[in-house]
Amino acid sequence: MDETKIIIWLPRILGIGLVLFLSLFAADVFGEYSGWQLAIALFMHLIPSLVLLAAVAIAWKRELFGAIAFLFGAIFYVCVIGFDGHWTWYAFISGPAVVVSALYFAAWRQKRKLKN
Repeated sequence: MDETKIIIWLPRILGIGLVLFLSLFAADVFGEYSGWQLAIALFMHLIPSLVLLAAVAIAWKRELFGAIAFLFGAIFYVCVIGFDGHWTWYAFISGPAVVVSALYFAAWRQKRKLKN
């Protein structure tokens, strides 16, 4: 596979992977709720995943948006959790988001370079 295609496709694939990973955390509602409460709780727990999925969809054509959105998501997570959390929380949630952001930025630069 061409190096250019890898740079273009890697942030999209990893972005979807991060969305799926974050969606796993919504599974904790199944033991606590039932009926309509379950549906509402599941939706509430999936909001971050849905926001990032929308970011991936928009970034499909606008890589710079993806770079900004994933970086903002990583920073937002750290600010919401606060600095009293364990470092692994940041590493496993914000770390991959920063990597995806950097990859989207590289893809944006690559496409811009190809246009010129």
